[in-house]
Amino acid sequence: MENSSDAVNPALEKLDIYKSFKASPYKSLKVDSYFFTYEDLLGRFRQRPVVFVEVGILSGGSLFMWRDYLGPHARIIGVEFNPAAQKWRDHGFEIFIGDQSDPEFWRTFFEEVGPVDVVLDDGGHTNEQQIVTAMACAPNIKDGGLLIIEDVHTSYFRDFGNPSRRSFANFAKRMIDGMNGRYPRVPALKNPILKYACSVRAYDSVIAFDIDRRRCFDSRLLVNDGLTDKPADFRHARSWTQKVRDLEQAAMKYMPLIHRSTLVKAATTGFFRAVYYLIYHIKSQKLRKYWR
Repeated sequence: MENSSDAVNPALEKLDIYKSFKASPYKSLKVDSYFFTYEDLLGRFRQRPVVFVEVGILSGGSLFMWRDYLGPHARIIGVEFNPAAQKWRDHGFEIFIGDQSDPEFWRTFFEEVGPVDVVLDDGGHTNEQQIVTAMACAPNIKDGGLLIIEDVHTSYFRDFGNPSRRSFANFAKRMIDGMNGRYPRVPALKNPILKYACSVRAYDSVIAFDIDRRRCFDSRLLVNDGLTDKPADFRHARSWTQKVRDLEQAAMKYMPLIHRSTLVKAATTGFFRAVYYLIYHIKSQKLRKYWR
């Protein structure tokens, strides 16, 4: 991941997190775009008594970076598979040795540590490691906290078994589907993480989940008490969709049989929905150029 060029984006020099990175006494490897992402996501946690967990600490440099950036009130915890990482305890960090792809490790970890504010996964980057870490950590992150998965570009690497239907990138995309499933008429996706994650943010090689249980609920349409002049709906004006819609409304209004029979009404509604689907499917062919 090291950049062969000595040239550094001038904007990086202005970022506090980059200054902390450069000041770390031990080696750390980070993609340059990540520093902008860190500032965006983690700036609000600075100088607060946050519990910050980093998975994958390698040479230890990032631990010092986080301590410098977040401030003296932060509790910095490192998770590493290599037992040699225990040496960083001598520098005031909490270090846990274990396999991030093992749910049992995470169970015992959180039994000891308790709830945390941020989990940043910079570990092994395999699909299994990233997904298991996300599923195990999300229930143990406080409301207002973050789950951050780094190096999601491995979801496109052949030597990581990708591309795959079960890559972490596809896992994140399914979470977007699941969040949209909170709206009526959208098929709901059942995944435990949706009880904790209220939004997904995508960056260059980084996916972040905002954790807030208070915002994880099925939505509904609300209408205020304001006055209306009942404006005409022009969304489908002068289109086949509008013609079909007019026909549907006429059928529902003027056919007594539809109103008397629940079965006929359901069949009629299903028929028109199928027609709408066909029309939009045909229209969507114009959009193929944006998928090239």
